[in-house]
Amino acid sequence: MYILNAQHIVKRYHGHTALDDVSINVLEGSVFGLLGPNGAGKTSLIRIINQITGPDEGQILFNGEPLQQKHTSQIGYLPEERGLYKKMEVGEQALYLARLKGLSRADAMQKLKYWFEKFEIQGWWKKKVEELSKGMAQKIQFIVTVLHEPKLLILDEPFSGFDPINANLIKNEILELQQKGTTIIFSTHNMSSVEEMCSHIALIHRAKVILEGSVSDIQKQHSSQIYEVGLSDTNSIKLSNNLWTGYEIIENKGVEGNSIKAKIRLLGENNANDLLRLLVETGNVSLFREIVPSMNEIFISSVKLSGEEISAASLTE
Repeated sequence: MYILNAQHIVKRYHGHTALDDVSINVLEGSVFGLLGPNGAGKTSLIRIINQITGPDEGQILFNGEPLQQKHTSQIGYLPEERGLYKKMEVGEQALYLARLKGLSRADAMQKLKYWFEKFEIQGWWKKKVEELSKGMAQKIQFIVTVLHEPKLLILDEPFSGFDPINANLIKNEILELQQKGTTIIFSTHNMSSVEEMCSHIALIHRAKVILEGSVSDIQKQHSSQIYEVGLSDTNSIKLSNNLWTGYEIIENKGVEGNSIKAKIRLLGENNANDLLRLLVETGNVSLFREIVPSMNEIFISSVKLSGEEISAASLTE
């Protein structure tokens, strides 16, 4: 069942089209990666889902019905930009924001106590926000975002400002929420996080969705049909394109003793079983694995195919 359907969304700003017939479907209980270069339209879509703005065309369905104001209490949003009042005390502000989410004071205090103890930040309660580091402020905002236990949690660059230890802490909390049934929309430039956490993704570029589906299916679709292989006890048989018709040896690390390591591409109608059979006939197979393209490689190649050059460095700008 889909918790969120964006259907043919169009959004324009002063003659600029930010979203052009964008449709995405987010499975309930999934971690959904919303990807794209800067300026692609991700933030415009997130703002529409949060009812900060409305679409010029199309509609959003939440649990099968048109998105309405009543759904606000079921959605949590952690923006990349911090939205905390610098002069307020941390505890006072967290309590205030929790009450805005519809929690009673007693419930808010109980839940805040749980999260502050869990993150070991009880000592921050009386500090002012302006005294906090970027990472500390992000922790507070994360707590406030999840405090009302939303069904849909939208996270925009949630690891921004965190050192590796605290980034891992937040990652584990996100996955724990997902295991308890929360659906996550995860917008990030960090492709390693996408591979680690997301089951499905949509890639938006130039206001259009150019790629959508499960991460595993997308990686299969972009397979280069290359396998890393290792052989032992080969009796000095050398890998050669001349001898191995139907395969391309694209990297041969040579013979060490009587062992060989290489990368081989399948050609024509040959499949992995054909290659494995041939390897078994040649020697003892010590290594056989498909080299699956990373989401970073797929991201860059998909954007290039759509007509724009993009470098890996631009993903983190």
